[in-house]
Amino acid sequence: MSKTFLEAVKNRRSYYSFKNYSPVTDDKIEEIVNTVVKYGPSAFNSQSARIVLLLGESHKRFWNIVEGVLRKKIGDERFVAMGKKIDNLFASGYGTVLFYEDWDVVEGLQKQYPEYAANMPIHSYTSGGMHQFAIWTALEEVGFGASLQHYNPIIDEAVAKEFGIPSSWHLNAQMPFGVPVNEPGAKSFKPLEERVKVFK
Repeated sequence: MSKTFLEAVKNRRSYYSFKNYSPVTDDKIEEIVNTVVKYGPSAFNSQSARIVLLLGESHKRFWNIVEGVLRKKIGDERFVAMGKKIDNLFASGYGTVLFYEDWDVVEGLQKQYPEYAANMPIHSYTSGGMHQFAIWTALEEVGFGASLQHYNPIIDEAVAKEFGIPSSWHLNAQMPFGVPVNEPGAKSFKPLEERVKVFK
C-alpha cells in the first residue's frame, strides 16, 4: 500500500532486528538509491554524496569486516556481546547502504569559493544527511526497516580495501536494512513549541 510522503516520514523509525528478505526486487532498491543520489540537493550543486549499496554476499562480507576490525580493537572477551549485537541486529538484514562524501569535490569547492571554504565540509555533511534521510524513508515506504550506524572511522581502511573505494571518499554512516522482525520501541517527543517558531 502506497503512503503519502508525510506518512512515510512519520513511520520512518530505527529498527534493530531484520529478516534477510526483501518485499521488492533488487532493481527497485537500486532505483531508490539512484533516484536519491541523482535528485538529492547539495550546496552549489556539488553532488558530493557517494553511495555504496551492498546486497547478498557483499552485505555479509561488510559486517564480517566490521566484526574483524572490532575484535582486533577491543579483544575477544569484550567482543562477545558486540559480535552478537552485530549478527542479530545488522548482519541479519537484507542489505546495507554505505554513505560517503567525496572530499575531492569538497576541496575543489573550497578552492573555487575561498570565502566559503570553512563551511564547505558542513554543506557536504548536510547534503549527506538529506541523502540518508531520503533513502531511509524511501526504504520504509516499500516495506523495509533500517537503522543508521557509525562504525567509521575504524572500519574505513578495511572496507575501502575490500570494495575498492576511492581514497577521496570519506565514510559517514552505514544503514543496514531488511524486513523488520519487531515493532520499534515507543518514542518520546519534546514539545514542538520548544523546537519550532512561527512568525506571521
